[in-house]
Amino acid sequence: MMRKSEYALWALLVLAVLAAGSTMVSLARSQSASAANSEIYRQLDLFGEVLERVRSDYVEKPEDGKLIESAINGMLTALDPNSAYLNPKHFRDMQVQTRGEFGGLGIEVTMENGVVKVVSPIEDTPASKAGLMSGDLITHLDKEQILGLTLQEAVEKMRGPVNSPITLTVLRKGVEDPFDVKVTRDVIHINPVKYNAEGDDVGYIRLTTFNEQTTANLQKAVEDLKKQLGPNLKGYVLDLRNNPGGLLDQAISVSDAFLDQGAIVLTRGRNLEETQRSNARQGDITDGQKIVVLINGGSASASEIVAGALQDHHRATILGTRSFGKGSVQTIIPLGSNGALRLTTARYYTPSGRSIQAKGIAPEVVVEEELPDELKQKAEAQGTRGEANLRGHLKGDSEEEGAAAEAEEESGSSAYVAPEKDKDTQLKYALDLLRGIKSVDTEAKKKAEAN
Repeated sequence: MMRKSEYALWALLVLAVLAAGSTMVSLARSQSASAANSEIYRQLDLFGEVLERVRSDYVEKPEDGKLIESAINGMLTALDPNSAYLNPKHFRDMQVQTRGEFGGLGIEVTMENGVVKVVSPIEDTPASKAGLMSGDLITHLDKEQILGLTLQEAVEKMRGPVNSPITLTVLRKGVEDPFDVKVTRDVIHINPVKYNAEGDDVGYIRLTTFNEQTTANLQKAVEDLKKQLGPNLKGYVLDLRNNPGGLLDQAISVSDAFLDQGAIVLTRGRNLEETQRSNARQGDITDGQKIVVLINGGSASASEIVAGALQDHHRATILGTRSFGKGSVQTIIPLGSNGALRLTTARYYTPSGRSIQAKGIAPEVVVEEELPDELKQKAEAQGTRGEANLRGHLKGDSEEEGAAAEAEEESGSSAYVAPEKDKDTQLKYALDLLRGIKSVDTEAKKKAEAN
């Protein structure tokens, strides 16, 4: 048997080894961090040297503020298409926009290959009335090319005094030559919820965006439809087609309105242990009525959160075509009097853990919108190629997933919606589902499963 003095000696030696190992790990980490910091400082020295060369030797005297702002924008746009610097004016504009009223043309846009890409025109705005479509590429503004501008600079040029005109040069898939579209700027009042009774038995609710008014207006729409239809009510169509998204908290509260329990969305940052989970609270504003959700290639971001949550909980039938595939969360970080930083800080996942980034939501029932005769030969003119085809887009969970999604999105998902309801194929199919004329177990579902 080991004597007490020997046991104490061995214990002391073990503790000494553990302490030495811990010191070595800490030292290695410290050296690694020091090396990384040293490299950052070296790069900053390079940046400072270039900045001074430009300030002293450029052919014309540059604006120092503009140089720094451009450098910041260059750094952020190199990350992904959704990260950007908002100078004080752009930050104020964004705050006004999320409240539901702003000046401009009425289009949600992103940047692709140096030109502006229309994600979705907002309903009943100058852009939608002028005929702009999801997937259109804007190459010139008043005959001046966009190439070389940042997204924020291009958006700034599209804004202007109310009633002032601007000419957009547009490239559209299926149309051989670029063409001009004249749009007159206006104050954009965004009513995010439109609704009506379809017949005497179905409530139709269209969400056009997710701003600060969306959930409150949705609740009012459901209350009004309940009173209007009474006991004949068979269910609701929730139309998210060409809804480009908006505020994350509104996507969560809209989903919560239809769910009694369970997760709504999971957000994960750089470290997986930082996962945040938003849960539904008791209470379904529709009292468990059937819901069909309509999506298409113009449904992005917050729209995909709602569709994914209702799909995973089997609370609604998702009908239409594959959504846009923007599964990342942008955080607005105020910078005091210097504006704000819009930075991609997390990916979001549906309750079952599916990533939507660069893949989108696939509907259970695939129904393509029927194009009018004059557009049938130009069917791809209304296509949108989705997040997976944006230059520098954030990848999915793995390169393999991202590559698969890119292959899927090459063919595009239609964003065309018939302006007349009697020609709206997807809406008519949704109404037939709710009325029991058609069931989900159809050829359309088989096609969805095959995809």
